[in-house]
Amino acid sequence: MLCFPQMATNAQITAEQYLHMTFEHDAEFVHGEIVERSMPDRIHSLIQFLILMAIGRLIQSHPLFPYPELRLRLEPRVFRIPDISVFGGQAPREDVPSTPPLLVIEIVSKDDRHPNLMQKLDEYRVWGVPNIWVVDPLNKRLALYTALGLQNVSSLALADYPFELTPGILFSDL
Repeated sequence: MLCFPQMATNAQITAEQYLHMTFEHDAEFVHGEIVERSMPDRIHSLIQFLILMAIGRLIQSHPLFPYPELRLRLEPRVFRIPDISVFGGQAPREDVPSTPPLLVIEIVSKDDRHPNLMQKLDEYRVWGVPNIWVVDPLNKRLALYTALGLQNVSSLALADYPFELTPGILFSDL
């Protein structure tokens, strides 16, 4: 297998080639191009852990299936890797799910570019993800992404589930 450094490339490849590549730091695939992902730092990892722990308490009584950094097939030539995907009802059967999860969460990293993040969030929305959350530890903000765009909120909650994330839960240890 090939090993590629973390970088974007303009060389067009197929989805099948992408799925058989190995990367030093996993990369996404958008319309024939390999797209670099920001490298998480300590704060990013801590936030991801805290969110997964909170969801973990909920899965004991509700059919939710959280996956950190799971590759998703949004369309035949678009593969994205959210920081956290949460499937409701039952776990996905595919190694690379092609059905939208109940929730995707993106945690903003220092290296993230706003236009790239917005493109990814809109791809999730168009694909049919009903809950798209953005956690920004640098600015200690929480946001929802909908057809109206990115909206800052005071907490993140899942309808029909006793679950809420607040800045106090996520940012108190930063």
